[in-house]
Amino acid sequence: MKKFTTATTDINKRRILRVVPVLAVAGILSVVLTGCGSSDEEVQRYSWPLATASPEDTVTQLFAEKFAEEVSDLSNDKMKIQVYANSTLGGDRDLLETCSDGDIPFVVQNTAPQVSFMSDLAVFDLPCVFDSLDDCRKKIDDPEFYSLISDVYTDGGYHLLGMADQGFRVMSTNKAVNSFADFKGQKIRTMENSYHLAFWKALGANPTPMSFSEVYIGLQQHTIDAQENPYEVIVSNNLYEQQDYVVETNHLPHLISLIVNDEFFKDLPKDEQEIMTEAAQLATEYAREQSDARIADKIATIKESGTEIITLSDETRKEIRDASKGVYESIREVIDPKIYDSYMEGIKK
Repeated sequence: MKKFTTATTDINKRRILRVVPVLAVAGILSVVLTGCGSSDEEVQRYSWPLATASPEDTVTQLFAEKFAEEVSDLSNDKMKIQVYANSTLGGDRDLLETCSDGDIPFVVQNTAPQVSFMSDLAVFDLPCVFDSLDDCRKKIDDPEFYSLISDVYTDGGYHLLGMADQGFRVMSTNKAVNSFADFKGQKIRTMENSYHLAFWKALGANPTPMSFSEVYIGLQQHTIDAQENPYEVIVSNNLYEQQDYVVETNHLPHLISLIVNDEFFKDLPKDEQEIMTEAAQLATEYAREQSDARIADKIATIKESGTEIITLSDETRKEIRDASKGVYESIREVIDPKIYDSYMEGIKK
């Protein structure tokens, strides 16, 4: 791999490297030995940072690590990426801002915090669109839809490399939900997202934004009845220990995007862009496989604990969708009509 010589690339590299003294992160400049027998070729002498705000034992981390591994393998160890997990380089908002600035080129994170930066991504807040993860993934991979979403990221200053998931978000609660009426009055913790709040209000529940770090204690002390998250989060944070039921509302897919600073990506040689694109495709497939396996494992853990898993009837799911029409309209008003129509194409409501 030729050493970068363009002025723009040098600027981008300096941007990336200036996070070192600020964040005091050792290893971003990890040395890779120069290949022998070549006077005009040099291998990369530093590792590009890739950051997440998620803990190590998550699909997000597996996605990030697999991407870094594939980039290294496909480039014969000439391209190196170092993964920093668990908010080491900042929280979700910090990472989006530093990625946009070019300080950290790669970020892997859920799409939810990106909506405030790219409003069209609110399309993923449309509730109960899909009956299965396969249907959801087919939509994400649909060339027309993927192109539209890629343009959203490009307009925001990012390049979308891939999109995996942690499965659907589900509800855990101490009050059984066997019909639509059973949602009424349940005090459920949600993220501070206006569309999420509107969805739960439409179901008759009492949504309460709360810091995630307070959720376990909130459930333990009964200041909240319920919460909603992917199975992986419910188990990894032991939330099921304080809940009698997990209700498979499957109201939203928990999507995870792999993005890179657009200017940084465009300045790379064509062959390196192709390596990253292929690596992202392989990492996406791997992350989805791991997601499926881990969901099955988490469900088994929950069942073994004595917490009951409730699968909603088709009738109840239809009632939820019907009640959510106001949320659909509010999202439809603020996103590109082409994105909305493409996402909903083929969906029977």
